[in-house]
Amino acid sequence: MTMLACRTNLAKVNVGYMACARTPCMSRCVSRSLKTSAAASQDQRVASPSTKWAQAMIQLPPLPRGCHVITPQIKQQMPDLKDFRIGLAHLFVLHTSCSLTINENASPDVPLDLADTLDRIVPEGRQYRHLDEGLDDMPAHVKSSLMGAGLTIPVRNGRLALGTWQGIYLNEHRDYGGSRSIIVTVQGQSTA
Repeated sequence: MTMLACRTNLAKVNVGYMACARTPCMSRCVSRSLKTSAAASQDQRVASPSTKWAQAMIQLPPLPRGCHVITPQIKQQMPDLKDFRIGLAHLFVLHTSCSLTINENASPDVPLDLADTLDRIVPEGRQYRHLDEGLDDMPAHVKSSLMGAGLTIPVRNGRLALGTWQGIYLNEHRDYGGSRSIIVTVQGQSTA
């Protein structure tokens, strides 16, 4: 279903469900929606290659508390990536006390500054109710929620389409977090 914005009434118009009730405007909206529907039908006639999927479970060894560039480990453990001409890679960390992000991968100061900033934003202490697993646990959960558990990265010609200075980070928010698991799912069109 195509969504159009009616400029006359600033209402949204769904093709098939006309929401704009003004009579003078209705004809323009209907006319525009028919043109849009015809264009969409033409687009659908273009043959599309089949969609390919790949998935891998990536295991990372225990890392010290801080922010760590893990792009090389992701690439190394995702050999199927080379089989995709175009697509999306989704990374999802299976833990609640670490997170994923994309940031600068060139300066060794960036991960240090990022970790220091997160510690200032979410300090450790006894101000939390959840203290069962140590003073670093609840702040780790908050940092994980702020930074996020998942990333989506474009895939282009068998490679992650990251910028020149971009790297994938695992942010370990615990003092002793243990090994970490990341599921990488790639969907797209095959190179063949």
